Amino acid sequence: MNFGSDNQAGVSAPILDAITEACASGVASSYGNDVWCQRAEQQLADWFGQPVRAFFLTTGTAANCLALSALAQPWQAVICHAQAHLATDESSAPEFFTGGARLLPVQTASGKLLAKDLERTLAQLPSAPPHTLSAAAVSITQSAENGLVYSIDEVSALSALAHQHGLHLHMDGARLANAIAALGCSPARITAQAGVDVLSLGASKSGALNAEAVVFFNLELARHFEHRVKRAGHMASKSRLLGAQFCAWLQNDHGVAMAAHANAVAQQLAQVLQAHPSIRLAWPVQASQVFAVMPTALLAQLNEAGVQCYDWYPSSLPPGFELHEGELPVRFVASWASDAAEVQAVATLLQR
Repeated sequence: MNFGSDNQAGVSAPILDAITEACASGVASSYGNDVWCQRAEQQLADWFGQPVRAFFLTTGTAANCLALSALAQPWQAVICHAQAHLATDESSAPEFFTGGARLLPVQTASGKLLAKDLERTLAQLPSAPPHTLSAAAVSITQSAENGLVYSIDEVSALSALAHQHGLHLHMDGARLANAIAALGCSPARITAQAGVDVLSLGASKSGALNAEAVVFFNLELARHFEHRVKRAGHMASKSRLLGAQFCAWLQNDHGVAMAAHANAVAQQLAQVLQAHPSIRLAWPVQASQVFAVMPTALLAQLNEAGVQCYDWYPSSLPPGFELHEGELPVRFVASWASDAAEVQAVATLLQR
C-alpha cells in the first residue's frame, strides 16, 4: 500500500525495454548527440506542435534550476507560489544554479499563483535600482504541490500579465502528464499555446527511470544553454539512456496514459478517505495527490499496518482551514503502479 510518492514507483515495461534496446550493447554518440535524444526532441516538437529545443537531464532539481538560470540574472528575482517545490524542497539549489537570483514566494488563498496574485506582488515590489530586486520570471508548478491543476485560462492570463511586464513564464512540469490527463487537453494547449516560455518536463514521476527535460518554446532563451548544463555537471555522457526513455514515454502518449491511471486511483482513494469520520480532505483532488487531515494516532496506525504516506506541512493547508489539536496534514500520492487492490486494503484498514 504505497502512497508515499510517485518517485518510489518502478519503471514501466515499455520504457524498461527501450532502455535495454538502446543501452545494452553497441555504440552511440554521447552528450546528447545520439539518435535517441535527437528522436526524442523531434517527438517533443510533434507533441507540442511547434519547434522546441530540448535538453535531457537526470534530476528535476537540475531541470528546474538550470531553466531558471536562463531566465534570471543573479541580481533578479523569480516569483513563485509559497508552496512551490522550488521554494520548499529544492534546498538553496535555485540560488546556487542562478548564481544568486532570489525566489519571491507568494501565499495565495486559491492555492495557485494566479494573474491577480502576480499583479498584486508586482505592485508591492519597491523599485529603486540598483538597490532593490527586480523580477525576471514567474514559475508555476503543474500540477501544483497541493494537487490542484491550473486551467488553460489561468495559465494564459498569468503569462499575458508576465509578458506585459517583461517577465518570462517557467512551468515546473514534474507532474505535467497528470495535469494533461486531468484537463483532457493537448500538451500544447496548457504550455506553449498558453504562453509558457520554458518547461521543466518530468517523466520520472510517471513511469520513467530518471528522465527529465528542459524544453524551450521561446528558442532565443535556449542560446548557450548547453554551456549551463555542462558547467553545472549535468551533461550526461551516455545520453541515450535519457533519450530512449523519453522516446518510449512519448510514444502513443504512454506517459499521459500512466498519469491518467494514477489520477483515477487518487480519486478512488479520496472517496475512501473522505468516508472516514475522522478524516477531512484539505484540497480538491484534481490529479494524483490527495491531501487529508487526520488524527496523528490514525496516521500512526496506518503506517504501522503498512500504508506508506507522509505527514505534510501545516502551512500547506488552505487559508482558514482549522487544524484541530491532535491532527496533522497527510499527503497520499498515487502512481502509475498503484492499483485498486491497494485502495481497497486502505478501506479495509479504516473500517476497523
